[in-house]
Amino acid sequence: MEKQVLSPEINRSLYADIEPYNSGLLKVSDIHTIYYEQSGNPAGHPVVFLHGGPGGGTSPSNRKFFDPNFYRIILFDQRGAGKSTPHACLEENTTWDLIKDIEKLREHLKVPEWLVFGGSWGSTLALAYSVSHPDKKEIDWFYEGGAAAIFPDAWEPFRDLIPESERGCFVDAYHKRLNSSDKQTQYAAARAWTKWEMMTAHLLPNEAKIQRGDDDEFCLAFARIENHYFVNKGFFPTDSFLLDNVEKIKHINTVIVQGRYDVCCPMMSAWIHKAWPEADFRVVPDAGHSANEPGISEELVAATEKLKYTIKDSGH
Repeated sequence: MEKQVLSPEINRSLYADIEPYNSGLLKVSDIHTIYYEQSGNPAGHPVVFLHGGPGGGTSPSNRKFFDPNFYRIILFDQRGAGKSTPHACLEENTTWDLIKDIEKLREHLKVPEWLVFGGSWGSTLALAYSVSHPDKKEIDWFYEGGAAAIFPDAWEPFRDLIPESERGCFVDAYHKRLNSSDKQTQYAAARAWTKWEMMTAHLLPNEAKIQRGDDDEFCLAFARIENHYFVNKGFFPTDSFLLDNVEKIKHINTVIVQGRYDVCCPMMSAWIHKAWPEADFRVVPDAGHSANEPGISEELVAATEKLKYTIKDSGH
C-alpha cells in the first residue's frame, strides 16, 4: 500500500490548553472505579487516549495532541492510576482487565467507534485492545543494566537501593520492596524506580519530569503498577502475542512514531512495522522516549491531523 505523504501545510504544533466539558467515574469491577473525562467537540470524532506506565495516569497536556474542533477527546486513568480508585491497587489489574475497561467505557459513553491513541505502554495496550476485539528483551535492557551504559549517573541510585546479593534481577528485587508490608520501604523503592525512568525519558534532561520522582503518591502508583505488569510479562500468553496477531489489525489506518534515542522502549520494539508495512512508521532523529519531546509531539499531532483528514475524506 502506498503511504500517504503529509502536505507541508498540515499542523504539527500542539493545540492550546482546554478544559473538559464532562468528567466522571465508572465502576468497572467490584474493586475498581476509573476516572474519565471528555473535552473538545462533543459531536466530534471520538478519540481515546491510552496513557503510559503502566500506572502513569493522564495529565491535562494529553488533550493538546488533538484538534478540539474536530475530535471528541476522551482520557481515562487506568486501574490504580491517577484519579482512579483504589490508588496503586494491583488486585484485578491485568492487561485483559484494562481491555475490558476500554470497552466498558466505550459502551458507557455510547461511542460506536473511536480512534485509539497510545504512547509508551499505551501503544502496547492499544495494539492488544485492537487484536482482542512487552517484549521481555526490552525490560531486560532498561531495568537490568543495559541502559546504564548511557545513563550511569541515573542508574547508580536505582542500582544501589538493592543489595548486591539481589542484583541478579532488579525487577524482582523491586517487586519485593514495592509490595512490602512497610509503607516507607514501598515509598523508597517507588521513588528510586520512578526517578530512573524520569531521568531517562528525554534526550535532554527535563527537570519537571524528574521532580515527579519526589511525589510519593504518584511514584507509588507508577512504580507498583508498572513493575506488576513487567513481572507478569504484560499478562500476554506469549512474548510474540502481538506480532502473531498483527494480521487482525493490518486494515486499521495506523501511524507509529518512535524516538531514535529512546532507551525506555528502544527502536527495536517498534520494528513491528516490518511485519506491518501498511503502518506509517516515523522515526524522530532527535528525540528520546517522552511524547512531550518537541520532535515526537510534532509527529503525533501530524498523525492526528492525517487521520482527521482521512476520516473526513471517508465521510465518517
